[in-house]
Amino acid sequence: MPSTVYDPTALKKSTNLSINSDLLRQAKELNINLSQTLEARLADLLREEKCRKWQEENREAIDDYNRRVEAEGTFSDVLRHF
Repeated sequence: MPSTVYDPTALKKSTNLSINSDLLRQAKELNINLSQTLEARLADLLREEKCRKWQEENREAIDDYNRRVEAEGTFSDVLRHF
């Protein structure tokens, strides 16, 4: 799965958010860039959700593969000497 789940070159879009006032105050005190932080966290969440969805959609094939490896091993098993 690609590490970039969105187009980082896409134009920025202004939006309004409601944020806990104490969180906002502390973030500003620490000079945390809210836009950059939100983008990074949203990208993480997208990556996690797309991975979860892919695993769910491919669960049957993954289970079949794991059962086959459990029963028959892999082609490289004969090459291992440890």
